[in-house]
Amino acid sequence: MNAALKWKLIAGFLLVFVAGAVTGGFIAATTTRHYLFSAHHGMGAQRMRDRLRSQLDLTPEQVTKISPVLDKAALQLEEIRKDTARRVRETFANAHRQIADDLTPEQRTKLEQLRDGHRRHLHRFHQREETRVPAPPAP
Repeated sequence: MNAALKWKLIAGFLLVFVAGAVTGGFIAATTTRHYLFSAHHGMGAQRMRDRLRSQLDLTPEQVTKISPVLDKAALQLEEIRKDTARRVRETFANAHRQIADDLTPEQRTKLEQLRDGHRRHLHRFHQREETRVPAPPAP
């Protein structure tokens, strides 16, 4: 095996490795975002129900009995998530107001553009999340 062929093989293996790493990173990011952000659209209780059903080998009667507790917990978690999101928005808005006092008019304009871009991004994200099909009801 000559040196040129050896380097070509090494380069090929490195290319395949980098492509796999990029693909794996993309899949991990997509999956993580799905699990972190989709639970607040009615799927939290269903996920808890499914996990408990499989891990504890629950009977259908047991699932029926615990469903109200899981539904209530999911609603409480949704309220916590909403309250946390509101507090985060308020914190950023307050910080931006305080920062704006020390900025030039051009910098204030750029800060407002950054805020508008963030709002548009969140709006698109929430529109995408609302179009997802909800999980089927538990038996």
